[in-house]
Amino acid sequence: QVQLVESGGGLVQAGGSLTLSCAASGFIFRSYGMGWFRQAPGKEREFVAAIIWSGVRTSYADFVKGRFTISRDNAKNTVTLLMNRVEPEDTAVYYCARSGSGKIYTTQGMYEDWGQGTQVTVFS
Repeated sequence: QVQLVESGGGLVQAGGSLTLSCAASGFIFRSYGMGWFRQAPGKEREFVAAIIWSGVRTSYADFVKGRFTISRDNAKNTVTLLMNRVEPEDTAVYYCARSGSGKIYTTQGMYEDWGQGTQVTVFS
């Protein structure tokens, strides 16, 4: 069965950095695009970043461009989200997800499997 396990969340000061990781299993990881989404209290889940199957192309939400970096290691079945210059508005539960193909998608409906989420809290 497909499993996506996020880790690396925690408490971080505004302006600092944090790295989230997602360990994947139960499918041929290198064949699928992967994404990161987040959900803050009282808000809908929103797109953060995505990466194509090969890792050579990425996509980012406007509010994280220039601050966050998504990457993947197909030999280790992992995808990461490097968060720099975090802001209090970045506070949310972050989820990794598997898309239905090797392409990049920015909408939740194009993703088929989801991790349990990891909490990121930014304080100032």
